[in-house]
Amino acid sequence: MTHPLTVEHLTAHYGTTKVLDDLSLNVGAGELVSLLGASGCGKTTTLRLVAGFLEPTAGAIRLGDTDLTKLPAYKRGIGLVFQNYALFPHLSVLDNVAFGLKQRGIAAADRTKRAGAMLERVGLSQLGDRLPGALSGGQKQRVALARALVVEPPLLMFDEPLSNLDAKLRVDMRVEIRKLQQANNTTALYVTHDQEEAFSISDRVAIMHQGRIMQLDTPEVLYQRPANAFVARFVGFENLIPMKVTAREGENVKAQAPGGVELSLPVSRFENIPDDFVLATRADGLSVTADPNAQGIPTTLGLRTYLGRAYQYQCDSAAGPLLANGPLSSPLEPGSTAKLVPVLDQCSILKPE
Repeated sequence: MTHPLTVEHLTAHYGTTKVLDDLSLNVGAGELVSLLGASGCGKTTTLRLVAGFLEPTAGAIRLGDTDLTKLPAYKRGIGLVFQNYALFPHLSVLDNVAFGLKQRGIAAADRTKRAGAMLERVGLSQLGDRLPGALSGGQKQRVALARALVVEPPLLMFDEPLSNLDAKLRVDMRVEIRKLQQANNTTALYVTHDQEEAFSISDRVAIMHQGRIMQLDTPEVLYQRPANAFVARFVGFENLIPMKVTAREGENVKAQAPGGVELSLPVSRFENIPDDFVLATRADGLSVTADPNAQGIPTTLGLRTYLGRAYQYQCDSAAGPLLANGPLSSPLEPGSTAKLVPVLDQCSILKPE
């Protein structure tokens, strides 16, 4: 049976160092949520607290109606997939997958049947008699996944499961993990530092920093509408331009950037525009043009880089250093003057820090 995971006001310390700060998180039944962030942000600590390997300083952890907070790890029944596979080297692949069933007292014939069926689902039915030492990294990770899934856990958790694999295999394995998680309708918590991995595999992603969740949302919302400057920078918004509203004229708002240039922004695109805000864009969100009459930010072009789809320029402006893209059809020379025109559907409005 599938259950939601609820984490409420979780605080944790290593000695006197606070590593989680009043963290709350809900993972819906059958949902896969990723914890994403740099090393030391608290994502693995959160997973260990849910697994029962660590005890929180404060807060509660529930799976459905069951309070896990004080329950020993071995009684939580959680399926775990680790970065280092954690396979038993002396047991065959089949026996590794069946190990959890044996621990639960399942009869030998039944556990062999169930383990064999799970190996078939992960595409390794022909390797059941091999020892883990004879497998590739990708095959070992499939065995670890099969072992976690075969016990039909109410919660499946992944701790950087693909970090030891090469780039192509990582892509293949994240597809397989997602397929199996959805087919089993298993509630899942996934820890990674890889943004592409998190965005491709998750229903929602929690971006973490210094023991807190900075934003929890779908990959699409995080990528297009970050909630704050930290998340914006994390998902690739290179340009954060401070702006001040100078006039509100019907459907448009006029706002001034450093250096005195005014930009007109449609209310319909940005909805609530505060008097002071930050205009956040990626390099694609600022278009480089040599047209002196264009309504944009004046700049002097610096280093030009060929990207294949565009030329990218490092720009020196009154708003500070900016990164902007220009068309391949009309390259501009470094040192020349230009205008940076915001591409509004690729811009976001943030509150000042």
